[in-house]
Formats: sequence, C-alpha cells, structure tokens
Amino acid sequence: LVSFVEKLAQKCGKYISYANPIMDGRLPDSGARVNATYTEDISSRGPTFSIRMFTKEAWSPVKLMSVGTVSAEVLAYLWIIVEHGTNILVVGGTGSGKTTIINVIASFIKPEARIITIEDTKEIRLMHENWLPSVARAGTGVGGGNTGEITLFDLLRASFRQRPDYVIVGEIRGAEANVLFQGMASGHFGLATMHADDVKTVIKRLETPPINLSPSLVEILDVICLVGHAKIKGQDVRKLRAVQEIIRIGERGEAEINVPFQWDPRRNIFMFKRDSHVFKKIVSKKGVSIEELQKEFELRRKLLNVLYKKNIMEFEEVQKIINEYYKNKDAVVKRFLP
Repeated sequence: LVSFVEKLAQKCGKYISYANPIMDGRLPDSGARVNATYTEDISSRGPTFSIRMFTKEAWSPVKLMSVGTVSAEVLAYLWIIVEHGTNILVVGGTGSGKTTIINVIASFIKPEARIITIEDTKEIRLMHENWLPSVARAGTGVGGGNTGEITLFDLLRASFRQRPDYVIVGEIRGAEANVLFQGMASGHFGLATMHADDVKTVIKRLETPPINLSPSLVEILDVICLVGHAKIKGQDVRKLRAVQEIIRIGERGEAEINVPFQWDPRRNIFMFKRDSHVFKKIVSKKGVSIEELQKEFELRRKLLNVLYKKNIMEFEEVQKIINEYYKNKDAVVKRFLP
C-alpha cells in the first residue's frame, strides 16, 4: 500500500513523504481527484487513499432534469439571471453536486463572454471559446515549504486584470472570498461554491474569520442555490433544494430573502412563484419590462421541456442549442417550438 500511494503521487505529479504525508492531486488520464495519506503517524491504520471519479462528459442542464435534480422552471430562471449578470453562490455538503450545478449554470453564459475559472483541482468543463481555466499549485519546498505556491487568492487577484465577464471560483474558503466579493462590487459577475447547509450558515461564514466580509459587501450576492442529498423511494438522489434571493443583510447578519423556488420532499415536486426580486433588479438596471422577462421565462421553460422530451441530453449538443439561441433565437424557436 505504501508503494501504491507513492505511485499515485507520481501519477499526479505530486510529492508524498514522511515530511509531507498528505497529498491532494488529480490523475492525468481521467481527471479523478486523489487524496492520500502516507504514514501511521497521521493515519493510525497505515496509508490511505481516496479516488473521486468524474463522468467523462459534463452534465448538461437537460440531463440534470432527467434525473430530477432540477426542473425546467428552475433552469429557465437561472438561464435568464445568468444572461443579465447575476452573482450566484451554490452551497451544500461534500459530494452534494455543487460543482455539477455550477457547471450547468456556467453553460448558460453567453458564448462570446470571457470566463475565468479558478479551482484547486480542475473539475469545471465548458465549451466557451474565451474560457481561461486556472488551477492553484502547491509549493515545492521540502518539509512543507511554500516555494512556488500559487493559491486561489493569487489566481483570483490576477484574474481581475484579465478583463473577465465572469469569474467562477471552484470553492471559496478564505482570503480569496474577499477578492471575489470586491470584484463583484466593482462590476464583475461571480459564480462560486461553498460548504454550508443554509443561508444563515453562509452569511455567518462570510462575516466571520477568516473571510470577514461586511454585511454591505455580502449584499452584493444576488442568489444562493442550496443543494443536497435526499432519499426518494429508497434511492439516494441529489436535489437543488431551494433558490433563495438576497434582498437585504442586516447589521447583525440577519437576512431578508425571497424564495422563488423550493423543492417539496413530501411530494417530490419543485414549487415556484413568479414574484422574483432578482427579476425586479434586472428590470431597474437593464430597462427591460417584467412582462418581457416572464415571456422569455416561459419560452425557455418550453424549450428545455422539448429538449427533454426529444431526449437531447448530451452536453455538447445542448450547449450548441443554447449558444444558437443567443445568436438566432427565432431559428431555434422555429426548430423546436413550431
């Protein structure tokens, strides 16, 4: 097992030893994430390893519908708010599907947009031509030194000099959150994930060390998507449990929110209401009417349902249709919604 862990580290291009007994890496062929420990000093039963596999192709919005994680209404809403520039945080526990959801949301970004993704381990996969993926790098110093280390903070700080339309952070934990929220406050649109169970926990994490954001800066966040595990008829499934819009954050960290979408676990359906605070913000900023947004919402909802019924679920195929919708909406409507 010691020999196998050493070979795993070599495959990942990483270094593991008695001096550095914990290793995080990525297998070059499959992109699978690897975590390993080396000695009995830190894992009393000897070396350990965990390999997290990923699908070869990213999940499309329609495929996510097919497994019941989201509904067409939720996706149509996300599509509209992403198009008009909205700051979104996806929160949930480990393995709840945060990265999958953020990848689906990012697929709704306009095809010509300049997107920068920043991650510890490369997981986000997009088809946009102007996509700049960045990955943090561990230090190369012996004995835990940080010589040559490139952190999420370093990458995020540099990204705002590259004129991005959207900045996507794989997971925010510390100082990089300050840079992301400052960037969002200066007009860049941000998407990110965070480990949390609900809005209260999110706000508490953002306003306390090591992040320490002020309530006024937390208000830059427009939407929080809560994802998690659930059991349906004895089967473990992932669900987008709720979409919550931030209206106001009080000085004591209390949040005033609007919930346009909520999953009902008893009936296993997504409930939604048409009163959207974010839609109202789009109306005030972009000059479009609420009637136009509602009409667009219905059109996109119908399109996603038609794609689902026609079994068009492959990531590349769905992405091409989304891109075509931006370039020639009438042609797409004529093709799928005659």
